[in-house]
Amino acid sequence: MSTPITIFWFRRDLRIEDNAGLFHALNASENVLPIFIFDKNILDKLSNKKDARVEFIHDAITKIHQQLADLGSTIEIIYNTPIKAFELLTNKYNIASVYTNHDYEFYGIERDKLIREMLASKGIEFKSFKDQVIFEKDEVTKDDGKPYTVFTPYSKKWKALLAIKGIQSFDITPKQNRFLQLSPTKIPSLEDIGFEKSGIAFPAETADELIIKNYKEKRDIPSVAGTSKLGIHLRFGTVSVRKIATQAASLSEIFLNEIIWRDFYHMISWQFPHINQHKSFKPVYDEIQWRNNEAEFEKWCAGQTGYPIVDAGMRELNETGFMHNRVRMIVASFLCKHLLIDWRWGEAYFAEKLLDFDFAANNGGWQWAAGSGCDAAPYFRIFNPYLQTQKFDPELNYIKKWVPEFQELTYPMPIVVHDLARKRCLEVYGMTLKKTID
Repeated sequence: MSTPITIFWFRRDLRIEDNAGLFHALNASENVLPIFIFDKNILDKLSNKKDARVEFIHDAITKIHQQLADLGSTIEIIYNTPIKAFELLTNKYNIASVYTNHDYEFYGIERDKLIREMLASKGIEFKSFKDQVIFEKDEVTKDDGKPYTVFTPYSKKWKALLAIKGIQSFDITPKQNRFLQLSPTKIPSLEDIGFEKSGIAFPAETADELIIKNYKEKRDIPSVAGTSKLGIHLRFGTVSVRKIATQAASLSEIFLNEIIWRDFYHMISWQFPHINQHKSFKPVYDEIQWRNNEAEFEKWCAGQTGYPIVDAGMRELNETGFMHNRVRMIVASFLCKHLLIDWRWGEAYFAEKLLDFDFAANNGGWQWAAGSGCDAAPYFRIFNPYLQTQKFDPELNYIKKWVPEFQELTYPMPIVVHDLARKRCLEVYGMTLKKTID
């Protein structure tokens, strides 16, 4: 019988440093083999074979592969479904246990349940740990144990809990000789898994201290570098959320609040699983009679609405995979309220395009804009794109960058008139919400 080994399964935690599940695996076993699965269940659904997120993951895995090679070990990489991958692994190795970090998305929860059951049938234990958030599930609740649905009291409790518990880090350095000693395996190329390079440049994985310090003053100005752009790194775990939260706590409470919002939305998706089925947090909003005009939706997607601030945001997204957070709110409000298009259409488009797409945050943001979510903007709050422009891009620097033709005759006329769209939105929302009250 070969020596029993422990598998560590990388997923949304693509780093060796300060990785909770990896730390616990190395503490528990002297023979740890890291693995990564390019999941065909996910990749086969991606129609864009230049999806930058797949390239980003591939780059992160390549870095881990090199780090492990320097330690005399390797990472086993499999391109298959998770079930088939573990069938291959259990036939190849004498596996005593599998360690990983929690996944909170619907697909991840169902996948882990199947893997846990499959491994249990072979006498292999499956252990999972908290890693991608500071507080999860029911760690931050009201005094009666019920979940918060409003951010401000949640954030106060979150900060109080942080003051008590602090932020723990996980240093694997003393145990890094416990990786299984193997010759480096070959990494499949992007082409091997059916993808190509995107041409998109990825943001740095370090948080600029000056940006965090000035975050309160500059975060709402889309024309300046006032945000960290760490979203993709937090999404795939190439940086530790604990490291970023520690840095934010000492430099900017407003920036720290962004970390708390992230935890808040993950908590909401856990406590209220119906939103994972793309249902409104407030069920009454599923009764709204959306117009869902496909031609108008296509113009919104292409950045051709005739509203420069909206079009700038959509063009930035389409070209870079990023959109400034203030502009995300403006374009989302415009789609739901000016055009009366179901927020789920916008949610799906962002899910396809955003480098930092994260279900909990994306769903939370869209439901906030539509008025259907927890702690959402009230239905009668309708962003005026012209006033938003005056407030956040007064010199039109952001608009000039992304919509240089906005003053030319070639630029399209607005597809809706703001005042009429606002009136129509209030009527449609009002009728639906009035019915439920009656």
